[in-house]
Amino acid sequence: MDEPHADPRDELFEIATSVRALVEWYDSTGAWGLPLAPARDVEPAYPAAEPHAAPPPPNPRAAAPAADRRPVPSDSTFAQPAQFTPPPERAQVPQYVPPAPPAERPQRPAAARPEARTPEARIEQLRVLASEVASCTRCRLAERRTQTVFARGNPLSELCFVGEGPGVEEDLAGEPFVGPAGQLLDKMIAAMGYRPGEVYICNIVKCRPPENRKPQPDEMEACKGYLASQLELARPRYIVALGATAIQGLLGTTEGITKLRGKWKMYRGTPVMPTFHPAYLLRQPSAKREVWTDLQEVMARLGKKPPARG
Repeated sequence: MDEPHADPRDELFEIATSVRALVEWYDSTGAWGLPLAPARDVEPAYPAAEPHAAPPPPNPRAAAPAADRRPVPSDSTFAQPAQFTPPPERAQVPQYVPPAPPAERPQRPAAARPEARTPEARIEQLRVLASEVASCTRCRLAERRTQTVFARGNPLSELCFVGEGPGVEEDLAGEPFVGPAGQLLDKMIAAMGYRPGEVYICNIVKCRPPENRKPQPDEMEACKGYLASQLELARPRYIVALGATAIQGLLGTTEGITKLRGKWKMYRGTPVMPTFHPAYLLRQPSAKREVWTDLQEVMARLGKKPPARG
């Protein structure tokens, strides 16, 4: 016949009673800690004390009477508690201080801000800038130029054409787009409903590259500040970039004009329409249809219609 199972509550009661009796015994004797293991193979430096009788085991049902509790000798084999050393104080964590907001960019005086300038003041500033460009020696192009080529047309126009750089005719005349490519550009402008003098025309670089070659990156970089100031003062509503060099100089892109042509881009908040250079159209007349499509996109933005043919 199987023995009856022990009641878990009785086992728990016995454990709690034993722990309580042990704690009270420690309290009465002053002992603390755990017994030390005796050293092995080490001769003691002094005679070992005679072993004392082990303390009576605690009654599992009740604590032993106080009269039966035997004091623990001073040379007890129980370890004495080590002297308490308070833990070092924790380093004070610095209080989080949120970073100060970045300083606001200093605002230019209202009189010097482009949007506050009068048209007359803007034109005067463009004259000053053209005079500064005329004495520029920032790059190698200054060594062989006849003169700088700044711009032509109306600097307050809503439309600006930006080309690559002056050629031999422009270097002699001091104005951009006066050679065969410029004559074709004037026809394109007239087809849009403008007279040539009603739009603003300039180039990425202001000096003629030798043999009419493409301007080098460092040469375009040298003129970049001049062009930025020029367009900031002119403030056209729309820009037509003529050829790959023009769009690369404005936007810093390396994509070819074939991929960029006809797709609106932005230059410092101003919409830019890339299209083929008139010099390319002189070599590839079939591309004129694509350029006319691009110019019609610009006209639509400006609310203009081609002039009626007589």
